[in-house]
Amino acid sequence: MRDMDIFRKSSRIDVGLSITTADDAVRKIFEPMAPPITERLEALAALHRNGIRTYAMIAPILPGAENLIRMLAGSVDYVIIDRMNYSHADRIYEKHGWQEKNSDGYFRRMGSRMAHACAALGLECRSAY
Repeated sequence: MRDMDIFRKSSRIDVGLSITTADDAVRKIFEPMAPPITERLEALAALHRNGIRTYAMIAPILPGAENLIRMLAGSVDYVIIDRMNYSHADRIYEKHGWQEKNSDGYFRRMGSRMAHACAALGLECRSAY
């Protein structure tokens, strides 16, 4: 937000934030040092209201991410989604009984659901996988 004046000077800039889940309890497990989800959503909304092209990077898709699309509507110009691409989180998924949510099938299903949700709201959805 502190760079808003710089962003406004360019018509060729997109500003994005990573938001991996709509569930702050899940965020605390995977991203304990990241800002709360509400703060990131508010920042995107403020940037968007100020005429700056914005996007959300839902990467990796974490449990609870399926609720993000409706929360982002009106605050972003597009969404980028990606799957979990590193194995150091395998331990976390196992600890919480979420192994199925770290599978190819889960990411395909979630990616498809998110793409359909984006389409229903008129949002462009880009898949990075």
